[in-house]
Parts: sequence; structure tokens; C-alpha cells
Amino acid sequence: MKKKFLKFIAIISAAIVLPCGTSAQTAVNAQVATNGQAAANDTLALTLNEALQIAKSQSFTVKIADKEVQKTGYAKNGSYSSLFPQINFSGAYQRTIKKQVMYMKMDTVTRSFAVGTANVYNMGFSASMPLINFSLWKSLEISGKSVDLAVEQARSSRQDLIDQVQQAFYTCLLASDSYDVYRENYNNTVHSYRDAKAKYESGRSAKYDMIRAEVTMQNAEPSMYDAQNSMVLAMWKLKALIGIDLNTNIKCIGKLSDYKDALRDVSFVADTTMLDRNSSLKQLDIQSYILSKTYKMQLAQYYPTLSASLSYSWIAMAEDFKFKDYNWNPYSVGGLSLTVPIFSGGQRWYNLKQTKVQQEELDLQRENTRRNLVVAVKQCLSSLETAVKQYSAAQASIEGAKTGYEIAQKRYEIGSGTLLEMNDAQLALLQAKLNLNQSIYTYLVAKSSLDKVLGVNVNDETEYNPQKRELIKKLPAAEMEHSKAADNWSEGNK
Repeated sequence: MKKKFLKFIAIISAAIVLPCGTSAQTAVNAQVATNGQAAANDTLALTLNEALQIAKSQSFTVKIADKEVQKTGYAKNGSYSSLFPQINFSGAYQRTIKKQVMYMKMDTVTRSFAVGTANVYNMGFSASMPLINFSLWKSLEISGKSVDLAVEQARSSRQDLIDQVQQAFYTCLLASDSYDVYRENYNNTVHSYRDAKAKYESGRSAKYDMIRAEVTMQNAEPSMYDAQNSMVLAMWKLKALIGIDLNTNIKCIGKLSDYKDALRDVSFVADTTMLDRNSSLKQLDIQSYILSKTYKMQLAQYYPTLSASLSYSWIAMAEDFKFKDYNWNPYSVGGLSLTVPIFSGGQRWYNLKQTKVQQEELDLQRENTRRNLVVAVKQCLSSLETAVKQYSAAQASIEGAKTGYEIAQKRYEIGSGTLLEMNDAQLALLQAKLNLNQSIYTYLVAKSSLDKVLGVNVNDETEYNPQKRELIKKLPAAEMEHSKAADNWSEGNK
């Protein structure tokens, strides 16, 4: 009876404990699934276009360039204030410590008496404005072109940023694809080791084959970890470039193989004459125009200037401080001031000589920049052609490497091949995959660099953010095409 009772208690306990344990395990599994889903939701998936859009709006490089354009625009608007009347209010107080003595001779007697009062008060308004000032008018043209230069520098900053973001994104894809290749290679070595171990334990192969397979597996593991670390470092660099928090988890969508259709014959992609949109040359053209206007401004310093002035003041003079008894006498003065420069010790002459030398120096600098850009274009084109050839060779070899590895693997499984043959085939397949990815990466990086040199990765100023476009609309000088600056400068020299 006692045994039956204990057996009944055991059955009841098992019925209670098992559902509880199952429920607890279910809760743990649900929690793990929830955490995994939360981690996946916290990861920001980015395409190349999305990364570029974030960089254009969040990057500090773009923000600094926008602030520079804004600052230059304010400076231009401030320079126009020189054309308007300058109105000021001023007040002055003078206390006579010792009055001036005047002498007057009356008949044969010379008499002296003090002149003035102890306290003198003077206050009023004054206004002045230039009527004719050639140097000032030329300086206003320079201020307008300074805005153009700032806009072009901002465009150059965007070109550099786009090139850097594209290369960083391609580096992330290369690191990710390389990690996949090394991980697949590691999995293959693990499979080969298990197969060799099973054969050794069954007596179908020597212990040497098992040891060799184990060493190959262990050698493949560090390469996989190194590729994984390279992928993390590339992600950090991309996050720093596009201006997002470094603690944000991101994932680059796509693979290098998605861009294989972009590889084509580059014979007619570009040539060394397509440099009219290069930002460096445009900046030098604008600087040349500014120097030509600077030369004319300095030449205008030889011309006379005419300005007008007007003042309206009140004056009070008294011996005491009884302000209510003061008599405030108003008076006004208006006049014209003509200034004719005659001699300045040669300063204006040497300023002209200095500007002339700067123009010649800038011409040499522009020619040197153009030559370097031509070399850069040739280098990019050569890299593109080499990448296309490498891709064709790698694509042809990867099919043979796959077939060779499959044959070597089957031969080893049936015992007609050696482990060394399979390792060689596996190494050849690994190298072919890496070469294929590297050729695509080389092409994409060279194409990005070529677009930057040619100035085609940023279409025009309309790619700037809305705030920048509104700012450009408010600055008429910024709406002029930069290529027109070189033509105007050439006409001015003629």
C-alpha cells in the first residue's frame, strides 16, 4: 500500500514539473528570439545611394563648406554697405583748464583778456558717402566673385566626400565578400578534416592525412578572423565619413558581384580633354578673374575720389553746470571732398607689380595642375583597363577552379586522390574568388577616382541641400557659370 502511494505521488509530481519546465524553456527561447530580433532591428541597412545621401546631409565636411559659403555671402552683402551713407551720432565735452589769452592794442595801451568758457558741449549727427570712387566699385566686383569661389570650393568638398564614401562603401563590400570566401574556405577545410578523420578511424587512410587536414583547417581559421576584423574596420571608417554615430550598427547591402555589369571596355569612357568640369581648374579660373579685378582696383587708386558730407550739431558754452540755463545753438555744415592722389612713395606702383607677378604665378600653377590632372586621368584609365582584363582572367579561372576542386574532392573521397591534390585545388579556388572580387573592387575605385577628377560625380550646384540652394538664390553672383569667368578674364586681358 505504501509503495502504491509513493508511486502515485511520483506521477503527480512529474505531471506538475514537466509542464513548468517546458514553459520555462519556451520562455527562454522566446526571449532569445526577441533579443535577436531587436539586434536585427537596431542594424541600419544601407545602400550606396543611401550612404551618399546621409553623407551629404550629415557629414561635417559638407556642413563646414556650407558655412563658408554662408559667411562669404554675408561678407559680400556687407561690402555693399560702403555705397550707402554712413550716419553717426557723436557728443563731446571739453573742460577748459586754462583759458587762452588774447592781446589787443588800444591807442598806446595793450590790453589782455581771456577767451572762451570753462565748459563746452557739442553733439550732433554726421553723414558721409562716396560719390565717385573707382577703387571701391572694383572691390565690390571682387566680393561677388569671392562667393563664386566659395561655392566652387564647397562643390569640391562634396566631390571629395562622394569619392571617399564610394570607396569606403566598396571597401566594406570587398571586406564582406572576402570574409564570405574565407569562411567558405574554412568550412571546406573543416569538412575535409572530418572526412580525413573518419577515414583514419576506419583504417582507410594514414594518420598523416588527418594531421595535414587538421593543420590546414587551423591555418584557415586566422585568415577568416582577419577578414572579419577588416570588415569591422571598414564599417567604422564608413560611419565616420557619412557622419553617423560610431556605435550604430550598419550593414552594407549588396555584393561586389552586383557591379560586374559595370565592367566594360573603357577605351571611350573618358579622355584627357574632359577636364572642363574639374573643380581645381574652375577654382583657378575664378582666382584668375579675381586677380584681374584686383589689378584694376589697384590701378583705380590713381584716380581722384569725390565724397559728400553733411553734419547737423548743437553747441553750448557755459561757466557753470546749470544745464537748464544752457543755450543750445544749432549749426549745420555740408560739403564735398575731392582727393587727388599724387605721391605715395611708390606703394601703389609696387602693389601693381606684385599683382602682376601673382597672375603669372597663377597661370603657371594652372598649367601645372592641368598636367597633373592629365596624368591622373591616364592612370585611372589604365587602372580601369587592367581591372577589366583581371576580371576576365579571374572569371575564366574560377570556373576551372570550381571544377578542379569538385573532381579532387571526389577523387579523395573514393581513395584515388591524395589530400595534397585536394588542398591545392582548394587553394586555387580560394585565390580565384579573391582575384575576382579584387578586380571588381579595383575597377569601382578607379572609376570613382576618375569621376572625381573629371568633376562628374557632382552634377552641379543643384545637388546641394535645400538650404544651400536658397542661399545661392539670394546671391546673384553665385548663379553665374564658372566657365564664364575664364572668358571674361581673357577678354579683360585683351
